[in-house]
Amino acid sequence: MSQTAKALSEQAVQLPPVERMALVERILDSLDVPDASLDALWLHEADERLAAYRRGEIRAVALSDVLAKYQVSKPA
Repeated sequence: MSQTAKALSEQAVQLPPVERMALVERILDSLDVPDASLDALWLHEADERLAAYRRGEIRAVALSDVLAKYQVSKPA
């Protein structure tokens, strides 16, 4: 990590939690650069999955079933 990054990091951890979170979101947003080729690949994948569903090759799963599968049970 550069000296500048270290200094910024040290300053950032002194901020109140709400401000730190806003800073994190701003930094992450700066990394989210659209990639047309990646978007095209995902569009193709989505089209293929929809076509397979319509042909009866794959089935839909209820959102509640998906969420239940990954639900973490709380200790009693």
